[in-house]
Amino acid sequence: MAAKPARAKSKGSTKGSPGKASSGVEMKPGGLTPDSITSYPTAIRYLLRRPDVERMRVIRDKDTFKLDRMRTLLEEMGNPEQQIRTIHVAGTVGKGSTCAMVSAMLQSCGYAVGSYTSPHLTDLRERIQIDGHMITHAQFVSLIKSVAEAAHRLGIEPTFFEIMTAVAFKHFAEEAVDIAIIEAGLGGRLDSTNVIRPEVTAVTHVARDHEHILGNTLVEIASEKAGIFKRDVPAIIFEQAPEVEDVFRAKAEEVGAPFKVVNKDIEFSNRFCSTNELGPHTRVCLYTDRSRLEHLPVPLAGEHQASNCGLALAIVDVLKGAGFDCPDDRVTSGLAETRLPGRMELVWNSPRILVDGAHNPESISALMRCVGAHIPYDSMVCIFGCCQDKDVTAMLDRVNLGADKVIFTRAQGNPRAAAPADLQRAFAERSGKMSQIADTLPEALELASRAVSREDLICVTGSFYLVGETMKHLAKRQQPLVS
Repeated sequence: MAAKPARAKSKGSTKGSPGKASSGVEMKPGGLTPDSITSYPTAIRYLLRRPDVERMRVIRDKDTFKLDRMRTLLEEMGNPEQQIRTIHVAGTVGKGSTCAMVSAMLQSCGYAVGSYTSPHLTDLRERIQIDGHMITHAQFVSLIKSVAEAAHRLGIEPTFFEIMTAVAFKHFAEEAVDIAIIEAGLGGRLDSTNVIRPEVTAVTHVARDHEHILGNTLVEIASEKAGIFKRDVPAIIFEQAPEVEDVFRAKAEEVGAPFKVVNKDIEFSNRFCSTNELGPHTRVCLYTDRSRLEHLPVPLAGEHQASNCGLALAIVDVLKGAGFDCPDDRVTSGLAETRLPGRMELVWNSPRILVDGAHNPESISALMRCVGAHIPYDSMVCIFGCCQDKDVTAMLDRVNLGADKVIFTRAQGNPRAAAPADLQRAFAERSGKMSQIADTLPEALELASRAVSREDLICVTGSFYLVGETMKHLAKRQQPLVS
């Protein structure tokens, strides 16, 4: 196995006056103090009182996207991010799938693998896992308290995501993981995770999303994603639009990062097939000087997962060059064990309910193609809700391609959720298909359940918030949805 890194020592801290950070972010009056964090509920309460970009409708404070505060906080905590080996993954769509496949392969090779991802579905602790096991409640409370104490000493107010990132780094360092897979939360260049020096950086497919923050063109968005590239750190992407690849190549050359494109610089192929054992699926091949991986079944449904799989295999191949022992047979068996909740997941049998966290036009398109290829049904009722800052009309166009009927609703826990009436109005302007409005997700599920037969399908999509709420709601039920 690869040798574990030596623990880094703290370089000291930069103290600030209580109540105001050097970045200019003021402490909220009446906020919980570190001493009050004594249980899981108080730890969650402390977190929820922090600025949370994921839930903000409008970003007013540009200092939110500076890394100075994150670096200062980590230095005060002893720089745990320097004590672990890491993989850094950015991109618009496919990050979760790619990270899940890399984690499964590395675990199969015998490594202790940390995983930091976002968002979560039903439990905040899903974001921080080691070998597929969530951080415990006790560990979470202890580390939240530790971060809060460090922030208090510095006189700064870190954001929700900065705190979670610091907790993840500290947890992985304390548990001495062999490697941690770190998923960028938003963009890359100014994302809170972009304080690490990883073994490899990778960017999944780039599409338009978070345009109010990252830019209005693919070139602008790709430039932000490419911000994770580092000097002498291998950088890989899967083949993308020429203008996007040009951005990545230019950035890699600028910072001095060895750069390769899967399906160009790295030999790759894929084909769609069907067998009695696996049903419809995609198989991939990847060849390098270190790896010869042939006809591997992609473990996640959908042709779009082939590129994510190719990128994941290329990441593991780079790790081989960094001293990790990853035999092809273990890589193959590990890949087959990949699981990813909330993506193309059947969560209820009668009626059949499928959930998928597709949250932009590209992922909605991939979902509709995937459902058509993998799940036989007579008619599909789509329960849809999304954030108001998304490209709503484009998402509705994609939903219209696959759904026979749409029920518009919203996740109750998402302040950025678009109003169901607004969604229905926009849909009616673009489609003649039947649609309804439900004020809540449970009401939407009941309406859908009354409208389908045994051979039909209910598909819940549009946001991870809506999918998570669906999974929570169904987990509490022991009886049929309709009496």
